[in-house]
Amino acid sequence: MANSETVIVAGGCFWCTEAVFKDVIGVTEVESGYIGGDVENPTYKQVCSGNTGHAEAVRLTFDRDRVSLAEIYDMFMGTHDPSQLNRQGNDVGTQYRSAIFPLSDEQREEAEAAIARWNESNPGEAVTTIEDGTWYPAEDYHQDYWEGEGQRNPYCMAVIPPKLMKLRKSFQGKVREDA
Repeated sequence: MANSETVIVAGGCFWCTEAVFKDVIGVTEVESGYIGGDVENPTYKQVCSGNTGHAEAVRLTFDRDRVSLAEIYDMFMGTHDPSQLNRQGNDVGTQYRSAIFPLSDEQREEAEAAIARWNESNPGEAVTTIEDGTWYPAEDYHQDYWEGEGQRNPYCMAVIPPKLMKLRKSFQGKVREDA
């Protein structure tokens, strides 16, 4: 794809963030993984301990001709609660922090702008950080989780559908109709 770009965001449970972006028109790939810590090739168990410094995150590739970087970041900010420090709902710990991991100066600038837009139009203030880090893909059983195990998992059934409804309501025209 000639005009593709990859971004990395962390907004709580990666199963939830992955499910949101799989429904976005122009997103061609979503991978769950870990970033922002100090252990090489961490496991899910290690990251869940909260001792590695990693965040559960998603790395997504999108077609800039179909969805802009600003829209991607606005969808990210709009489908989780970026005002929660080191937590999303019942998920508590630094591994569930709200963070953007820019891969270029343009992404860093756009991340700063997205956080500012969110702060201007929402109560509270975003605690979303902008960080650097090395990407590590999560274990295979975490990939495409919502499409498989997730729809039988009570946690996912409680958390993911409201996020998908937020996406559809706030970003009409950017969500796949077959989703």
